[in-house]
Amino acid sequence: MNEEEKILWNKILNFNIDDPDSSFTFTDRLCRENDWRMEYALRTIIEYKKFIFLICISDSAQTPSDQVDQVWHLHLLYTQSYWKEFCKELLNTEIHHGPTKGWEERGFFKDQYATTLTYYIQKFKEKPPIDIWPTPQKRISEINFSRVNRHRNWIIPKIKFN
Repeated sequence: MNEEEKILWNKILNFNIDDPDSSFTFTDRLCRENDWRMEYALRTIIEYKKFIFLICISDSAQTPSDQVDQVWHLHLLYTQSYWKEFCKELLNTEIHHGPTKGWEERGFFKDQYATTLTYYIQKFKEKPPIDIWPTPQKRISEINFSRVNRHRNWIIPKIKFN
């Protein structure tokens, strides 16, 4: 990273995504909605910040992991925090989230995701954590998600057979 990038990265890293006056914070909600432990949620927030940093310094589009995308989706719902405090005041730019247009873009996003992982390694001088940034093949193939009300439904993982 050059000096300008280091300054930007530190600003992003130090941004407090949680409202300290809230009894149910952003991170609490992230844990609840994704069934994540607090430690994992905090790690994904750091990775989300790294992703935003990559967007800010890149001339090309970036593709997040699903975990990072979940943080981004939730942050977008916190409109004051995302649009005013984060984008306008801290980053001085708007960062929009563009959804996929369908299955036919799978190859495009797989390639773009692979490029994002390469760029991550170049800028942070380390491999992204595999439990948050899976391989491009896994990222693109594991997309069968649905929101489930856990008060009315049980969730039983599939058993894997060799």
